[in-house]
Amino acid sequence: MDDKPAVIMLPPALYGIGLVAVLILRWFWPLPISELSLPFWLGLSLLAFGGALALWGQKIMRAAGTNVNPSFPTTTIVASGPFRISRNPLYMALNLVFLGLTLAINSYWGLIVLVLLLPLMHYGVVLREERYLERKFGESYLHYKARVRRYL
Repeated sequence: MDDKPAVIMLPPALYGIGLVAVLILRWFWPLPISELSLPFWLGLSLLAFGGALALWGQKIMRAAGTNVNPSFPTTTIVASGPFRISRNPLYMALNLVFLGLTLAINSYWGLIVLVLLLPLMHYGVVLREERYLERKFGESYLHYKARVRRYL
């Protein structure tokens, strides 16, 4: 058994491709969300919150001595910091950052692309990681899984 979850793609790359698609689509057909500046400021707020959550989650993972990158083996189950609330705070952060960027650039394309990204992340990344962690850590991961929600 390979000691990694075999995700379909690194999540930041997946969201990066999604963002490029949004920018290209927006160039040809803007589809603005609003004529007001509210989406921009709300977007910056979500971007800041998502970025802070990502940094916090990464710091906690590194302090626990495990790899942040899913291309490398997980060495321990992290259940502190944001991992007390969600088993996937880094992926929640990616969604917040993407949604924040969508609002900041004021385009419905971001919402459309996010709706496509969510099942790709769920089936191609999250569920694969969960199967990997169950195989690797057994009962201890199942106990963590029973205590902490997958998302929120």
